[in-house]
Amino acid sequence: MDIKTQLNESMKDAMKSGDKVRKLTVSMVLAAIKQVEVDKRTALDDLAVTALIQKEIKNRREAIEEAKKANRPDLIADNEAEIKVLEVFLPKAMPAEELRALVQAAIAEVGATAPGDMGKVMKVVMPKVAGRAPNDMISSMVKELLTK
Repeated sequence: MDIKTQLNESMKDAMKSGDKVRKLTVSMVLAAIKQVEVDKRTALDDLAVTALIQKEIKNRREAIEEAKKANRPDLIADNEAEIKVLEVFLPKAMPAEELRALVQAAIAEVGATAPGDMGKVMKVVMPKVAGRAPNDMISSMVKELLTK
């Protein structure tokens, strides 16, 4: 079952059970997916949907940071609840050790030696990770290993 189907099923379940947080969160993600599909005039595959969900989670984490600065525990709790709902639809997270090994193998594969080769390494690593790690974590790992 693809992720969009899972989202739609989750929406139906949330409506039946009266789970307002899940219903609102899933409907926002489905609306974002629909908007991108209309803009690009194409259906999104699971990889693109996963990236979009990761972006939504990142936005909520940034909102949590802003809410902490504003001393708004209510907003922090709301965003954390939404993150928990969204994380259900992401593939199982890749352990840091596995990511490090993947990045090291990619560096060896492309013969990268300096931070300027980061783009080449990222091009090899990204398809292999396939949404199991946040992009900022991947890029920081590549940068770290290239500057050693």
